[in-house]
Amino acid sequence: MSSYEKNSFMKPSVPSPPNYHAGVPPTATGVPVSSESHFYSSMPPPPLSIQAPAPGPFSTGLCDCLDDVSNCCITCWCPCITFGRMAEIIDRGSTSCGVSGALYTLILFVTGCSCIYSCFYRAKLRRQYALHETPCNDFLVHCCCESCALCQEYRELKHRGFDMTMGWHGNVEKQTPGIQMVQPTTETGMSR
Repeated sequence: MSSYEKNSFMKPSVPSPPNYHAGVPPTATGVPVSSESHFYSSMPPPPLSIQAPAPGPFSTGLCDCLDDVSNCCITCWCPCITFGRMAEIIDRGSTSCGVSGALYTLILFVTGCSCIYSCFYRAKLRRQYALHETPCNDFLVHCCCESCALCQEYRELKHRGFDMTMGWHGNVEKQTPGIQMVQPTTETGMSR
C-alpha cells in the first residue's frame, strides 16, 4: 500500500459544501445537510405545542329551564334522577345512573348540601366540551341554583346528541350501528 493510500484511508472525508452560485441544485445524497453546518446537530427538535380549543358558551342559559319542561319537573321533584343520568354520560359509563343518583341522594340527606358532589360534574362537563365557567364558578352555581344548574347540564348533553334515557351504553350502540350487543343463546332440552 502506498503512503497516499494510507493517508487517504485514515482521514475521514468531509463532503464539500454545495455550490449554489453555479445555478445547479445539489445532488441528493440521502444525508440531511443544513446550509449552516455539514454535521448533525445535537439539539433535539423543539416540542410540539398542542392548543386546547377555545372555551365556548353553554348551548342554553342557566335560567332556560322551561326549554325542556319534562326534565324541569323531574329535576324539581327528584333531582337524583337528572343527576344520575348526567353522571353516567359524563363518566362515559364507568358509573351507572343508579349508583350516581343514590350517592347524590345520600349526600343530600347526610349534609343537606348536594352541591358538594354535583359541582364536580359540572366542572368535568366543562372540561370535556370546553365550556365557559359562567355566570360564576361551578360550586357557587350549584350552591345558589342547584336545580337550574342540573337542568342546564342535562340540556347541554341532549344538545350534543345524547339520549339521556338510554344511558351511556345505549348511546354508544346508537352511534355505532354496526356493533350490536348479542345475548348468549342457551340450548333447551336434553343433551348428551
